[in-house]
Amino acid sequence: MHPGFGVYVHIPFCAKKCDYCAFATFTDREKLIEQYLSALRTHIRRSVAGSMPLATSVFIGGGTPTLVPAEELMGVLREIPLASGAEVTVECNPDDISTAMMDVYRRGGVNRISIGVQSAVEHVLRALGRTHKPENVRGSVDCVREAGIENFNLDVIYGAAGETLDDWRETLDAVVGLDPPHVSAYGLTVEPNTVLATQPDRHPDDDDQADKYLLCDEVMTANNLLNYEISNWAKPGRECEHNSLYWRQGNYEGFGSAAHAHLNGRRWWNVRTPERYIELVNAGESPESASETLDAQTRKREALQLLVRTREGVPVGSFSDADLDEMAELIQRRDDRIVLTIDGRLLANEVALRLIDAV
Repeated sequence: MHPGFGVYVHIPFCAKKCDYCAFATFTDREKLIEQYLSALRTHIRRSVAGSMPLATSVFIGGGTPTLVPAEELMGVLREIPLASGAEVTVECNPDDISTAMMDVYRRGGVNRISIGVQSAVEHVLRALGRTHKPENVRGSVDCVREAGIENFNLDVIYGAAGETLDDWRETLDAVVGLDPPHVSAYGLTVEPNTVLATQPDRHPDDDDQADKYLLCDEVMTANNLLNYEISNWAKPGRECEHNSLYWRQGNYEGFGSAAHAHLNGRRWWNVRTPERYIELVNAGESPESASETLDAQTRKREALQLLVRTREGVPVGSFSDADLDEMAELIQRRDDRIVLTIDGRLLANEVALRLIDAV
């Protein structure tokens, strides 16, 4: 099956940067919003004129897209030519969501919302450097549903300093209590050049995160949310099209500062700051910062490394017989595919190192 064509739009503005965040986001550039959105529209129009395919999925992320006036954000979305039935997602901060905003989004073509919940426990949110109140999440979900947007994702993070297993269970219970179609749960990771990186006493513990992952899978599965990629669970038919396109090495265009794009093995990314992005687009120049082109062998290996993380798995010939025996607790055969067991999901990077370049 052809993976389609995706569009990612980066909104780099934030009210506050989370302690773990290494994305190209800025808390002091809101005065640039109008110029930035204008540059986005211009950049998209140029790509469309250059025969950009119809988008089967769009993801507007950040940063905090909900800091941008809703009507103006929809003005950017209108420039993107959509395939019939395209999935259109906007990443949202629970503090910003209102029924009026969601109504504008729905009328603008948005049919999926991703809400940054992270935790339902106040001291854990503080440990992550998050500012929203846990109780705002339920109100946010109500607003999404009232606006007629049925498809949404709740994002959570486990492994913050001071988070007990009971705290995590409280978050999971709160999440499934909202009956979401999709949940993404990520282990906290320490990225360079973040506040978290400078404070080793707050770094996550691998064993603790493994326990929390197993609990997460147990709770999700019990609530008909099925794992289809290591960090993602969905009700049947509610898997994220846009993320699936990434995992299948599909082609996608990236608009905005620091946005990434891919076309048939060539990957490129835009300049990091909104000022420079605006300047280059307005001058009629490409905002591309750098690129790389993968050879056929590297593409094949990356394809397997991505697929092994998914429910689809990899072809049987992707591992040697010796490795199949040695990793019997980590992988299992399902028809003509090899898929990870739940223990294998915990050690997916190690499993991926054993892949051989099979067709």
